[in-house]
Amino acid sequence: MEVVGLLCAVVALLTWGFLRVWDSAERMRSPEQAGLPRAGSRALLVIAHPDDEAMFFAPTVLGLARLEQRVSLLCFSAGNYYNQGEIRKKELLESCDVLGIPPSHVMIIDNREFPDDPGVQWDTELVASILLQHIDVNGINLVVTFDAEGVSGHSNHIALYKAVRALHSEGKLPKGCSVLTLQSVNVLRKYVYLLDLLWSLLSPHDILFVLTSREVAQAKKAMSCHHSQLLWFRRLYILISRYMRVNSLRFL
Repeated sequence: MEVVGLLCAVVALLTWGFLRVWDSAERMRSPEQAGLPRAGSRALLVIAHPDDEAMFFAPTVLGLARLEQRVSLLCFSAGNYYNQGEIRKKELLESCDVLGIPPSHVMIIDNREFPDDPGVQWDTELVASILLQHIDVNGINLVVTFDAEGVSGHSNHIALYKAVRALHSEGKLPKGCSVLTLQSVNVLRKYVYLLDLLWSLLSPHDILFVLTSREVAQAKKAMSCHHSQLLWFRRLYILISRYMRVNSLRFL
């Protein structure tokens, strides 16, 4: 037990040192140096359900704000799987407010074509059409969404990736509009936050956002806005999941 405790302490110390160096260097980088559009550009986070923004993307939202990107959000469902859609829409707006996204920059699509249901395959062309229209109207420079595995494997998450991928591969996105996808990791990395920090720093990625202690508290507060979803296992998720603290992303 003493050896295990010592090893954990060494890992924690090394991780802290890595993060101090990394965070200092990262804060000196401009958006252009990080591979992102210039400061003041419009970034759009595309999610499937209320709570995705806090449960999976809080480090990205706060990291983009740190780089002076103007973040807006497009949610493709009201999260009505248990007939709680109206409650969840209000919770999403509260969470976004905590994360620094004003209500005027949040759009929630409440359409029977996009039910909150892992057993229903959303139509890729329809998702892509609505998304492209939103990008054009709002002058979006950067789109952020899930990758091909959807982090949790949820079919609604994956549908968003398929739509963005189709727009990108077919050259339909406006000139200068980039796409970032959140990297999925295996279960061990997903729930062993301390060990995953070093792994994330050393693994291939285009953008890495790591939250400070203050920002972690902000992310937890945002997730806590989703009262209807805070079952015991999600409370545990808030404590141990790497997605509440770290986001590694790749450009399409």
